[in-house]
Amino acid sequence: MGLNFDFIVKYLPWYVDAAILTVRVAFLGILFSLVVGIICSAVQYYHIPVIRTIVSVYIEISRNTPLLVQLFFLYFGLPKIGILLSAETCAVVGLTFLGGSYMSESIRSGLESVEKSQIESAASLGMGKVLTMKEVIFPQALAVSVPGICANVIFLIKETSVVSGIALADLMYVANDLIGLYYETDETLIMLVLFYLIILLPISAFASFIERRLRYAGFGN
Repeated sequence: MGLNFDFIVKYLPWYVDAAILTVRVAFLGILFSLVVGIICSAVQYYHIPVIRTIVSVYIEISRNTPLLVQLFFLYFGLPKIGILLSAETCAVVGLTFLGGSYMSESIRSGLESVEKSQIESAASLGMGKVLTMKEVIFPQALAVSVPGICANVIFLIKETSVVSGIALADLMYVANDLIGLYYETDETLIMLVLFYLIILLPISAFASFIERRLRYAGFGN
């Protein structure tokens, strides 16, 4: 049995809209998770009392609970205490909560890879902690962290597939909806896979390019 191309053409706009929503949610979640990751990694790196413990607890909770459970808590749990968030906001917050912990660990490993002798040299030149972090530690740490950050970016984009659980009309939601309505399973899943590939393959290729450039430049070894 051949593919129903009329069905594909008819519902292609649904996938386009869903892909735009998926990319928007993923972009915001990744952006905020990078901010959270940088802050948390700095707290751990400098061993800030009390806050470091809070960050460690956050990382353990985030990494050891499924994203879907976190989304259910945000979407169905928070209204019980009077906090109402839209499905899209819950998706962005959930991705940020999950991604922040992974970004933090990737960046922290980069920070800890910087040789202590370089930090001591910066101190001997009269550079303070903030300037040392900005000019010496962070640029090198970021170069080392790039492979991990890129892997986390791809991971978080794929994790958007579970936001359909809170009725957000992403790619997975549209695919499930069409299968339930019309039973055109092959066509629906083919379009789903193609749209994820359209989103992920360029990002994966760009990440590989950046990693190669860093290796040739002598970073990350």
